[in-house]
Amino acid sequence: MQRRQALRGAGALALGPALTALAQPGKAAPRAIAIAQIFDASNEQQDVSRDFLIGSRAAWQDINSRGGARGRPVQHLSLEVDGTAASLQAALHSIRDNPACVAISGTVSDPVATQLAGLLRKEGLAIAHVAPWLQNSTVEIDERTFPIFAARQEQIGHALKSLSVIGLQEVGAVFATPRDYELYREDVARIAGELKFRVQTYKAHGDLAQLGQRMGASTPAVLLFVGGTPELVQFTQGLDRQSRQRYLVALADVNLQTVMQMGGAKTTPVIATQAVPMVNAALPIVRRYREVMARLFDEPPVALSLAGFIAAQYTHDVLAEIDGAVTRASALAAFQKRTAADVGGYRISFNSQRRSSTYVTQSMLTADGRVVG
Repeated sequence: MQRRQALRGAGALALGPALTALAQPGKAAPRAIAIAQIFDASNEQQDVSRDFLIGSRAAWQDINSRGGARGRPVQHLSLEVDGTAASLQAALHSIRDNPACVAISGTVSDPVATQLAGLLRKEGLAIAHVAPWLQNSTVEIDERTFPIFAARQEQIGHALKSLSVIGLQEVGAVFATPRDYELYREDVARIAGELKFRVQTYKAHGDLAQLGQRMGASTPAVLLFVGGTPELVQFTQGLDRQSRQRYLVALADVNLQTVMQMGGAKTTPVIATQAVPMVNAALPIVRRYREVMARLFDEPPVALSLAGFIAAQYTHDVLAEIDGAVTRASALAAFQKRTAADVGGYRISFNSQRRSSTYVTQSMLTADGRVVG
């Protein structure tokens, strides 16, 4: 799928309509404030980034249509990186040198969000890093970074607890790439140990369809999959050729609708954890998300774009509470309060580790193509 062009198209936010709506006859339009969003367009992460970015873009357009932040339009600066340290540093320097930019919001993917948290510490840049798609639970959270989504630790724990309830004692852990293995193996082993699970580990080296075909009689019936959507599709295509029924538990980077569209999981049920509510939930933030997406984009509602929408809305809500001018310093001070918030029914409350949500839901893609909450 050619998604690089789609990513670039989703990144630009036209300010013309917002400025026109906010301007009064005979008066200049109020000066915009800028919010930067760094997104990872590398081959491994662009599917995750695209959906998350579209959700954020939809939220900022909706916010501008309703008056912006404290009466000022918001310029949504989307900055593409390729996953390398040099690319990320260049993006951060462009933010540093833009005095209108008051915060970084919704950094995606997880590897880039992890790198950025470290880079902000190293460079000492005093800017809020808000609601990143930070799945790595081992990252040190400092006074600049404000994660609001459940990390992989909570997602894996939720999935394994669900399995333990039905008496399962053994699970396989499939890591789609060597990098996934390096980043998340310790999380899986630790949580499985806490829940008294035995774990068989499988590290992919290349063709995931072949790995799926090689699953033997001793392979557990339930497999925890750590990787992205294209890799999951390849893996299920190998599993689908086997006669033994297996179940896959994937994490929040996976888009179940895309799995179905790409021809994956034809006979293998897939359960995916989500760090946001179901996209058909009745919560006000979800209803708003569906209405805005239907009005602005020809895109189906999916969990990752809902996460991007929530990230932008939370950023706006904190900025809206600032007394006085909205600047980089005042924005950072406002986020550093880590005040509990209710974003249209999605509740945010930071713990002693400076992380927020342990909110996790699960959806299942059945063999006949239905997504069941």
